[in-house]
Amino acid sequence: MKPSSSIPVDGLDAPRRYWAWATLIVGITLAVLDGTIANVALPTIAEDFKASPSVSIWIVNGYQMAVVVTLLPFASLGEIYGHRRVYVLGVVLFTLSSLACALSGSLGLLTLSRIVQGIGASGLMSVNSALLRYIVPKAKFGTAIGLNAVVVGAASTIGPTLAGFILAVLSWPWLFIINVPLGIVTVLMGLRSLPDNDLADRRFDLASAALSAASIGLIVTTIDSIGHGLSWVLVVGQAAGCAVTCTLLVRRELRVPEPLLPLDLLKIPVFALSIGTSVASFTAQILAFVSLPFSFQTIYGFPPGEVGLLIAPWPLAVAVMAPIAGKLSNRHSAALLGSTGLLLLAAGLLLLAFLPQHPSIADIVWRMALCGLGFGCFQTPNNRTMIMAAPRARSGAASGMLGTARLSGQTIGAALVALLLGRIGIHGATTALFVGAGFAILAAIVSLSRYGRENRDLF
Repeated sequence: MKPSSSIPVDGLDAPRRYWAWATLIVGITLAVLDGTIANVALPTIAEDFKASPSVSIWIVNGYQMAVVVTLLPFASLGEIYGHRRVYVLGVVLFTLSSLACALSGSLGLLTLSRIVQGIGASGLMSVNSALLRYIVPKAKFGTAIGLNAVVVGAASTIGPTLAGFILAVLSWPWLFIINVPLGIVTVLMGLRSLPDNDLADRRFDLASAALSAASIGLIVTTIDSIGHGLSWVLVVGQAAGCAVTCTLLVRRELRVPEPLLPLDLLKIPVFALSIGTSVASFTAQILAFVSLPFSFQTIYGFPPGEVGLLIAPWPLAVAVMAPIAGKLSNRHSAALLGSTGLLLLAAGLLLLAFLPQHPSIADIVWRMALCGLGFGCFQTPNNRTMIMAAPRARSGAASGMLGTARLSGQTIGAALVALLLGRIGIHGATTALFVGAGFAILAAIVSLSRYGRENRDLF
């Protein structure tokens, strides 16, 4: 590591700490708003471009896949060249591509712009938690993670409502234009306030980055190919290619001391189990978030303006529960908190799957709120455990894995929704809720298996 007197030992001094933290908050808001707005707008964009639901999902899936295949490389670049540099450049690319999304005149151009936007989002997501560990004192880290989750919940709450309002009075390109001023503000704040970090004395491993991207990308495209009924020869070929790239990646990473795929961190039991919990839980979340707008608008007949309002209770409940769970995680087991929340999430998803034929708004709202309370109870303790289980010098890798786990789950979930819609039709949206409940139960089991390990494995 390259030592520097400018690297904070235990967080930044005020007021720079608050400016730096605000920078991360604006960046999180930027990324979360874009994701939730795009989900709600899918039926409208699909109708505008005369595209099928399963094809239009690539507006979400392309973005998420771009994020997930580049998260670990960006996290590694952050450790080598600085988290601040990667964060700011990521926001710049995200902002420019948001403008490109707004100007897209075809579904193909919009999807391509979303892929570039996902690469930019990956830059800011990959080092977000690592930067936070340098910004706030260790004693306040659990609370900081909880407050960040509040921001995510608030932005998620505003996103669907804002999307519904914009779609009611303006065209869908305005959904992306709102990112531009937020992006400019984030860049200016980040250049002035974000801290330096410990720098790794190694070269960027381009071969590992390529193998990592290929492995994750082939997982998603294999699922998507099954959903679109493509030739089994192609599907088997993609699956075989994925097996080969995964094998080569693991063999390569076992030979280096600080691997891009952090096998050193995955040897820490509580870290590995937290990653597994995160992947399964976010798969459950996105199965619901992508399928529910189709259910509400196409199956139950709610107008686009109301769909956003129907989605909002979930992230609003996350915003309420996250700070409570953050404080509890400083004193109580993340394994127990997480498994309890995930079982509540599973119950909420099953209740949504069994909605009456003509549900009232109240029927939907309390079920969505139950899902949000469960997810908020799980998310903050799990994220805190993941970051604190890694040595401080490997914060970048831990932050990258946190984002990779989240986006891997979300990308797999979106691909599964496309598969179900492609195979079953619009009622595949309801089937997705049952599948999501199964993933939530699996996540609860994995979370509970961490019990008794946390205090031993946290740094």
